[in-house]
Amino acid sequence: MSEFRNVKFQELNKDGSVKKDFKGAKWIAIAAAAVIVAANSFTIVPAGHTGVVMTLGKVSEANYQEGFHLKVPFIQQVEKMSNKIQVYETPSSAVSKDLQTVSSTVAVNYRLLSDKSPEMYKNVGMDYQMVLITPAVQECMKSATAKYTAEELITERAAVGEAVKSALDSKLNSYGIYIEKFNIVNFDFSEEFNNAIEAKQVAEQNLLKTKTEQEQAIEIANADAKRKVIAADAQAEATLKEAEARAEANRLLEESLTDKVIAYEQIQKWDGVMPKVTNGENGGLLFNVDLDDASSQKTGS
Repeated sequence: MSEFRNVKFQELNKDGSVKKDFKGAKWIAIAAAAVIVAANSFTIVPAGHTGVVMTLGKVSEANYQEGFHLKVPFIQQVEKMSNKIQVYETPSSAVSKDLQTVSSTVAVNYRLLSDKSPEMYKNVGMDYQMVLITPAVQECMKSATAKYTAEELITERAAVGEAVKSALDSKLNSYGIYIEKFNIVNFDFSEEFNNAIEAKQVAEQNLLKTKTEQEQAIEIANADAKRKVIAADAQAEATLKEAEARAEANRLLEESLTDKVIAYEQIQKWDGVMPKVTNGENGGLLFNVDLDDASSQKTGS
């Protein structure tokens, strides 16, 4: 009877033998459960992320930083939120101060502050880019564009970008979103405005060309006038020097022409013929000739 009692709680094989018990299978099940529990007992937060801890769905104020962390299995979950710099690019449409329609493409470099990650997840969730950043960018872009004319938006592009960045910071910093950089990728205006800008640029270039040509002509005229003045001064100086040289030569000549020299020159050039008309005591001769003696000698002969 006791044997029957022992047998009736055991499973029999087809041949009537007693099957072995399921102790091995139980240990396998326990080991598998232990592995599952162990796998859910820790988490690893990657670099550049913050782990937001939720206990039975409730967000904890404490968060996990980068690295290995233990957690209560099946009770706590960890949502990993990126704190790296992210890029958000979107088209934007606005109206300028002079009522020109302005279409633009903007790019926002931003990051989520780690200590604000739990609050951000609790109040906004993971879709904070669409919920917070998109409307803020559109609003700030419209507000900044309205303060500038269409032409100023082109010439003051950097100032417009800084104004939008400052406005975004004031709106988003309280949520833990920090704007690293704001870029206006491009501005696009209506075809009429683009044609007007092109016509204005052509006119300004023509005006600049004309002004440049006039300035060049004035420079050439001034240079030519200066050259003429320099040449006249040089000619006057040369004439003055020549006159001074002649005067000096005449002076030297005058000083050198003594009576003896003049007489010598006359004797050298005299042809032996007595002059028919004479002035002076000796008739202009270089030496005294007694005409009476000469006449008497001619008569006696």
